[in-house]
Amino acid sequence: MSLAARNQRRKKAVPDPAALLAWYDRHARVLPWRARRGERADPYRVWLSEIMLQQTTVRAVLPYYARFLSRWPDIAALAAASLDDVLRAWAGLGYYARARNLHACARVVAGEHGGIFPDTLESLRALPGIGDYTAAAVAAIAFGAPAVPVDGNVERVVTRLFAVEEAMPAAKPRIKELVRSLLPPRRSGDFAQALMDLGATLCSPKRPVCSFCPWNDACAANARGDQETFPRKTPKAEGKLRRGAAFVVLRGDGRILLRTRPAKGLLGGMSEVPGSEWAHDFIVAQAPKSAPRLGGRPKWRKLAGVVTHTFTHFPLELTVFLARLPRTAKAPAGMRWAPIATLAEEALPNVMRKVIAHALEVAHE
Repeated sequence: MSLAARNQRRKKAVPDPAALLAWYDRHARVLPWRARRGERADPYRVWLSEIMLQQTTVRAVLPYYARFLSRWPDIAALAAASLDDVLRAWAGLGYYARARNLHACARVVAGEHGGIFPDTLESLRALPGIGDYTAAAVAAIAFGAPAVPVDGNVERVVTRLFAVEEAMPAAKPRIKELVRSLLPPRRSGDFAQALMDLGATLCSPKRPVCSFCPWNDACAANARGDQETFPRKTPKAEGKLRRGAAFVVLRGDGRILLRTRPAKGLLGGMSEVPGSEWAHDFIVAQAPKSAPRLGGRPKWRKLAGVVTHTFTHFPLELTVFLARLPRTAKAPAGMRWAPIATLAEEALPNVMRKVIAHALEVAHE
């Protein structure tokens, strides 16, 4: 068959949901939160995994999911946990508002819904931390509702399938409309997961494996040969660099000075070493003004280099200062001494773990 004939055939083909489901039946990823064939999905496991997977990879989520499920096997157990414990278990997974909303949602489901997840899109959306995507995922996968969650993988599949020229994020409403047009009358949960798997495996951002795709004959981008250019993206404005200081205080008995960030805002409720505000116009020479007030007038040592970290909306550079105090030193109001040996159990975000690691490396020299 000539190239022109193949292209004409592709133009006439339409995406068949049955073909995708048949592919999924053969090639579905084995994931711990997915129900086996013939079993009913557990809404708690589906919800927990979907919250964890937001803006995070499956590989990163797997160990956290296993630990959460082992410690809190159902919604009642998670609702009974303290927020501090949940934040500690979440530490390192990032986007910490998800952990706070996870805990709040568990308490609402346990307290107001008798420990049973509601099964409609509207009632799911009313729960803390659940938006359109998560509501559609739980409704479709756990309850078989006619809904399709649209994540980055699904957006990539659909924009290629229909050659959607409009750039993201403006194209999102059009993508959702196209996804709804593909939804089969049955197996909506499997269809949703099949779309996710297709995007995560074959329809990858770079070098998609189109020859094995169940929709290759119906894909407009495949017919044109410009698959990797979809989805179209509006150039992203980079956030302005912020700088600040972090003060690592080590006590003679193997403890480090920590405090807890305010409950609301960036890294809310997480643990950190004392530090300055993070600002665009931060001046290192003025950093000592932000140092914690400690007895004995500690001698601060400015460490070489900076600790860098990138948040969603801005990059950050922290200058680290190190001080040592005797084992009898008391913590300032609102702060505490934490054993260095058990820092793995603290609700420290990655940026703070970087700061502490940098300081301890120097301290042990």
